[in-house]
Amino acid sequence: MRFVDIIEKKKSGQALNKAEIDFWINGYVAQEIPDYQVAALLMAICFQGMTIDETVWLTDAMLHSGDVIDLSKINGVKVDKHSTGGVGDKTSLALTPMVAACGAKVAKMSGRGLGHTGGTLDKLESISGFRIDMEESRFIEQVNEIGLSIIGQTTQVVPADKKLYALRDVTACVNAIPLIASSIMSKKLASGADTILLDVKYGEGAFMSDVASARTLAKTMIAIGKRLGKDTRAMITNMNQPLGNAIGNALEVKEAIDTLHGKGPADFTELCLEAGSVMLIQAKLANDHASARKMLEQVIQDGSAFAKFAAMVKAQSGDVEELYHPEKLPQAPVTCELTAQESGYICDMNALSLGVAAMRLGAGRALKEDQIDPSVGIVLHKKVGDHVEKGDSLATIHHRTPLSQDFMDACLAAYTFHETACEKPQLIEEIIE
Repeated sequence: MRFVDIIEKKKSGQALNKAEIDFWINGYVAQEIPDYQVAALLMAICFQGMTIDETVWLTDAMLHSGDVIDLSKINGVKVDKHSTGGVGDKTSLALTPMVAACGAKVAKMSGRGLGHTGGTLDKLESISGFRIDMEESRFIEQVNEIGLSIIGQTTQVVPADKKLYALRDVTACVNAIPLIASSIMSKKLASGADTILLDVKYGEGAFMSDVASARTLAKTMIAIGKRLGKDTRAMITNMNQPLGNAIGNALEVKEAIDTLHGKGPADFTELCLEAGSVMLIQAKLANDHASARKMLEQVIQDGSAFAKFAAMVKAQSGDVEELYHPEKLPQAPVTCELTAQESGYICDMNALSLGVAAMRLGAGRALKEDQIDPSVGIVLHKKVGDHVEKGDSLATIHHRTPLSQDFMDACLAAYTFHETACEKPQLIEEIIE
């Protein structure tokens, strides 16, 4: 088999077979196929697409390119969720202890952030001492003991994706749905859970720009999961404004703690309750949405959801005192207010612009090697649909170094005002099973 023939076949719009896809992935990981040939195939895929069979075979080859985590020693249904990423998305920090408190088993592998937001691991490492590295045996033991653990992915999981993503990133091949879907699902499937809930976001601050493309991605990933034997479902959610109020790592940990105490922002709380309801049904701990939601509301009310989060942090060497006293979490030395320059209703907030602003403060990474400052970020006081008077605070900026007028102007430019009332946006577009 010659790789150039595989490139030619895809270039002409033909579907690849399983043997050809296995030859590609195995040869690339073994460094037997050069980057320039794989780049040519990736570009052909961007133009010609892939069938669902091809996408499933690609995902399967990628997930078996390295270690596949065996969670069979964990008692009960192992649930997992994945978000395609957005501004202020701290969902895993609140959602996973909520579902674990209801009896689900959450053995989660997460990643770091690159771009305008920190990742789940970056947020958790805002807590002093929190360890994201763990032996697999201890990971399984912890989930059996307390029902919850969140750790970093090992370098041996899906090495094909690491190589392919790096190449896609520098060859303008990131946005092809078969490549996105296989990248996400290979990592999720290799992590070993029985069920997967996907939070596929669309809008200015998301990977997918519109509802239609988010829906196509979600349905592709669901098809992959089901074909490979996993209960996979998806939520389509709006990311045209930040999720919740906090943008920035320690600030988002504080907001997750507030949410576990029943005092979180309404939109973020609603997302956690809706996602948690689906996960409890997947775990066969609830028969319907209404009963699942009541279970989640109860564990918030009685404090067991917060206690579960504290148990995980303690088990992973984190300073639990910082959860009970969030003022002990990293705090930026300076704050200032972003004030409205006119009166009116906020009719639009550009989530991406605010995410990039937080990154410029140090809350995200422009380059993989960049160090994150866990203390900095932005806390919003007004969102779409709210009325403001000139001079009202739109947000508090938590920063370490002086802010330029250019920075402040860029933050203000994220807001669009109108004289008449604007509707608050619908957060959850639909749930696909």
